[in-house]
Parts: sequence; C-alpha cells; structure tokens
Amino acid sequence: MTAADVEEPDHLFVDAATIANLCGFAKFHTILSDQGGVKALLGMVKCGHQDVFAEMARGIVNFAKCKSRASTQGIITGRSILLDDGALLWILQNAKNEASRIRGYIQLALCHLARYEVNAKDMISGSDLHELLHIYLDCFEKDIKTLATQTLKSSPTFQSELQQLKY
Repeated sequence: MTAADVEEPDHLFVDAATIANLCGFAKFHTILSDQGGVKALLGMVKCGHQDVFAEMARGIVNFAKCKSRASTQGIITGRSILLDDGALLWILQNAKNEASRIRGYIQLALCHLARYEVNAKDMISGSDLHELLHIYLDCFEKDIKTLATQTLKSSPTFQSELQQLKY
C-alpha cells in the first residue's frame, strides 16, 4: 500500500504531512522524486479534504523553497523536479483557492519556483507570469507580495517579458 492508495482523510492527512515535512530537506528530494513522493502528494487532491489539501500545498512550498535556497547558493542547477512532476500545473490550477492558508502556500510555492532563473524560462509561457503579476499587484500578505516583487525584479527573463508586455 502506498500513500496514493489511501482514501481516508485522517490517513491522507498524516501521509501528506509526512511528505510535506520531508519536502523541506534537500537530501530527501531525489528520493521523493524517484519514489513518486511529489506525485503521490499531488494525487491526494482527490480526497477533497481541506486539511489534506493544506498539507499538500505546504509540501509543495517546502520543496520549492528548499530548491530555491539551494539554487541561489549555487548548489543545484537545472530545472526544478516540481516542473517535471506536474506541480506547476497544480499550483496554477489552485492559485485562487478560497482558503487563505492554502492560497498563501500556493502563492509562496509559485514565487519560490520563479526565483530560480532556469524555471523562470519555462514559466513565461502560459499563465505563470500573469499569476505572479497578480500576486505582485493584489496579494494582501506583505511577505508574499514582497517575494513576488523581488522575483519579478531580479529575473532577467521576467524583466524582458514584462517589457514586451509594457508593464
């Protein structure tokens, strides 16, 4: 039995919380990716339980934040595993979640993914840049808005795209 096979909200919550905690440690990222941990986390959405959903979002932001930190320190190169595992699509689909805690996690995850220039190049297509702009312009959480601002202003990729869009 795997985390993806569990259907009870209480069990899914524990599984999601465990995976979310592991997502905060870089040494587990390869294992999580190789063993399908991120995909299992994303698969828990079928439960529909808000606490499980919040843990899923926390796991994604932990992973993105950890990768962002490692990339700014020059420890890693290449695109984020989250892009390959489908997390970006999930983030964009859920960016306007009504629960402020979940929405905050999702917005943070998007900002942290975008801080990594290699990811920014993949994120200018689609609605990724527009969602970052939405966070920059409309987010009520000051720390998230500040992160979006720093991300947009420090990325040559986003700056070039914003100039083309006349922002």
